[in-house]
Order: sequence, then C-alpha cells, then structure tokens
Amino acid sequence: MANWWRAFPRAARRYPWPTNVLLYAGLFSAGDALQQRLRGGPADWRQTRRVATLALTFHGNFNYMWLRLLERALPGRAPRTVLAKVLCDQTVGGPVALSAFYVGMSILQGKDDIFLDLRQKFWNTYKLQETHSDLPLMDQIDSTQITSCQV
Repeated sequence: MANWWRAFPRAARRYPWPTNVLLYAGLFSAGDALQQRLRGGPADWRQTRRVATLALTFHGNFNYMWLRLLERALPGRAPRTVLAKVLCDQTVGGPVALSAFYVGMSILQGKDDIFLDLRQKFWNTYKLQETHSDLPLMDQIDSTQITSCQV
C-alpha cells in the first residue's frame, strides 16, 4: 500500500488525465458504496458499477477538461480570480455535471424516461451544492455523491 501511495503523485504528474479519470471513478464508486452501507441495505454492486461507468466515461473526463479550461480562461490565484472560477464552475460546470449524472444513470438503468430523475432531483441537489461551501470541509466532498445516488 505504501508503494502505491508514493507512486500516485508521480503518475499524476506523468499521466494527469488518466490518473484523474481513474481517481474520479474510484471516488464516485466509494461514495456510492458508502451511501449504500449507511442506508443499511444489501450492497448493490450493479449500481456501484453504473456509477463507476459514468465516472469513467463522463465525469472524470469532463471535470479534467473543464477545470483546465477554467484555468486557461481565468489564470491565477488572486481572490477575485478564484471567486470568478468558483462562480463559473457553480453556474456552468455544476449544472452540466448534475444533468449528466441523472440522465446518464437513467440510461444505464434502462429507464423509459431518462429525464425523469433530472426533473425531480436536479434543483434539490443543485441547492445543496450551492450551500454546502459554507460548511467546513464540505468543499472537499463531491455533493453529487451525497444526494444523487438515490436513482
């Protein structure tokens, strides 16, 4: 385990895109498995596999490219620039990612109306995403994993 942990930063520098995509898949899968465990029911590994598939095919790639685009469009770390990045991410990136999650999960589950979960759950999830940054450490947690795995 210790060797893997030391090799991770080196892999991230050498292969940032695939490392980020795999990290997203791992975090999304762990979040889904943890949510299932906290609910107390039996593990649904098919559900976790769907979440991992969506993270591998969309979310990891989208977030990697989106954050690079934001950094190019708004370079720097000045407070005003960081605020602009956060606002842009919350008003553009967040809705895209949430929409892709709900629609993607509905497709992978074979639902007839792939937009139903999006219509029913988007605003509550988005509101949580907008308000969680006031809480300590919540900016480190992907709020889509907190609220949206109930698909």
